[in-house]
Amino acid sequence: MNVCLNCDIIIASEKASFGEFFVRMALIPDMNGSLLLPMFIGLNKAKELIFTGERIDAKEAERIGLVNKVVPADELMPIAMELAKKLAEGPPLAIGMAKRLIHEGFRELFHEMLRKEVLYQAQLYTSEDHMEAATAFLEKRKPVFKGR
Repeated sequence: MNVCLNCDIIIASEKASFGEFFVRMALIPDMNGSLLLPMFIGLNKAKELIFTGERIDAKEAERIGLVNKVVPADELMPIAMELAKKLAEGPPLAIGMAKRLIHEGFRELFHEMLRKEVLYQAQLYTSEDHMEAATAFLEKRKPVFKGR
């Protein structure tokens, strides 16, 4: 999901699904998912997905604003290429400047959140809960978290 969050426009196959599965391993989202997901879909829905680790299908992702468009799987690449061609034929300076302007407002916040994400994730990697999650995954059992 977080790779998609870093894209300008997201077209998904009807077969796609998305989820923030980090919590299943007692971790937090990476690639600035903790900043970008709430910006895309709102705070409450982002918390729900991050805290539960639940998977959503492409139609739900479109409904909540995570993806721009859902298309049949066999039409994904032709539709994506059509959009890419349309953008390539557009005014590159105006499109580039619009993208730059959109991102400049969030640049400092983005970098600060990314720095904190790395710091917090490093702490979680050494936690007993993460070790338990990894062991439980390998043993194909439900983890028992202790908050340590």
